[in-house]
Amino acid sequence: MSDNLVSVKNLSVNFGQNGDEVNAVKNVSFDIPKGKTLALVGESGSGKSVSALSIMRLLPYPKASHPSGEIMYQGQDLIQLNEGEMRTLRGNRIGIIFQEPMTSLNPLHTVEKQIGEVLLLHKANTANQVRERIIELLDLVGIPDPVNRLKSYPHELSGGQRQRVMIAMALANDPELLIADEPTTALDVTIQEQILLLLQELQQKLGMAILLITHDLNIVRRYAHDVCVMYQGELVESSDCQALFAAPKHDYTRALLAAEPSGDPAPLPAHLDTLISTDKLKIWFPIKQGFFKRTVDHVKAVNEISIEVKQGETLGIVGESGSGKTTLGLALLRLLGSEGGIHFDGINISKMNQKQVKPLRRRMQVVFQDPFGSLSPRMSVSECIAEGLAVHNIGLASERDQMIIDVMNEVGLDPDTRHRYPHEFSGGQRQRICIARALVLKPELIILDEPTSALDRTVQKQIVELLRNLQTKYNLSYIFISHDLAVVKALSHKLLVMQHGDVMESGDAKAIFSNPQNEYTRTLLDAAFRA
Repeated sequence: MSDNLVSVKNLSVNFGQNGDEVNAVKNVSFDIPKGKTLALVGESGSGKSVSALSIMRLLPYPKASHPSGEIMYQGQDLIQLNEGEMRTLRGNRIGIIFQEPMTSLNPLHTVEKQIGEVLLLHKANTANQVRERIIELLDLVGIPDPVNRLKSYPHELSGGQRQRVMIAMALANDPELLIADEPTTALDVTIQEQILLLLQELQQKLGMAILLITHDLNIVRRYAHDVCVMYQGELVESSDCQALFAAPKHDYTRALLAAEPSGDPAPLPAHLDTLISTDKLKIWFPIKQGFFKRTVDHVKAVNEISIEVKQGETLGIVGESGSGKTTLGLALLRLLGSEGGIHFDGINISKMNQKQVKPLRRRMQVVFQDPFGSLSPRMSVSECIAEGLAVHNIGLASERDQMIIDVMNEVGLDPDTRHRYPHEFSGGQRQRICIARALVLKPELIILDEPTSALDRTVQKQIVELLRNLQTKYNLSYIFISHDLAVVKALSHKLLVMQHGDVMESGDAKAIFSNPQNEYTRTLLDAAFRA
């Protein structure tokens, strides 16, 4: 009997038809041993997810085809199975955790309904049995108060909680193989560690094999048994984890291992003017219950926080999902209501209405976490970048095209591609487009909300260097919200550590990274930088 649960042999995947085809995966072979974790690593577009989705047969057929190869599972070639036969395997014997839980979960269905659907489809369960199993699964993946979360919708959960719901769905029927496609991409380091330890425990308990797809080599080093490195659709190196990290053979593997964000932010002059500050900023969301929806309590998303960011300075904000990082950022931009003072360049903007704030919006911009979600798929890149120019009536129509060309050059994009659409660009390029859209207005403050979370390390390093160069050139102030402490360390002058809406620790970033005073901060740093 073979020790391999799945054997992929000479797999090729083409996209397109009628001679106009792209060879996305080229003769890839690998084995997934029973009860072990195989990691597929490589940059965006290397063919990792396409290879994994081929196992589940979730590629968009007939646009996707397999000119060669086989995927053997329990004596069956999955490529040869019909849709009905595959349906009995998906979500039952083979589970999958998708990369982006917000788009993978149905926004119109509750947590209970979505997990229950997986159980009802494959098992003859009663309604009570299903409900009990859902509560058990939510408790297993660490969702607090699972009974009261059953009726929650995806938008009512934090990023970490949504990812846990996805894991609960994938594990509902105790699969033999779990495909985890970037399962911790949008999660902070402590939640990452909890989820990966959870998967490790479940693997040992259930004897489950895991195919882990990730760009985070620290995760691979700590949790994978074997590693396959992919580049431009080809498998360039395959080894057990320890040997690969100790002595990588391929030039591309060595480049990946060397791509950790590093260095320090540019030093600041001694005397700087304050650009934005808050005075006991408070954002509490009411919890309403009963027929009359009376307020019975509050979610203290941001609890009397005071910050100060000077011109040309970067404030890094870190903390777990649900700690209030993004809520604080949105409040500073006056995109959420709040109590307490917000002062921008000496102006108290906390009491201004939206019409009064509008002229200031040119001076404070935001780059969101998901570049694909924040760019309209129906607008060309040129139109996306020019939108702010039109809103603020900057330049004549004939002049705006040159502004777009200039700013695309500034962020390292080819201006000749400006008439293409967002889906025609990679994740790193889309993030550069979002930075260009903010930069074209020549702001003084840019709030960056997890701008590198969905990017692989080589692209992250490029974006960090780009942000550093832009800050030095234009004296920009950044508020950098992230769960990736390596990136925060490379960019931030000051650090704010948040938990449950409160400040745990704040001050000079270098001092906190070298000698954290708070136990929670120490936990974060330990999870992020443990070898």
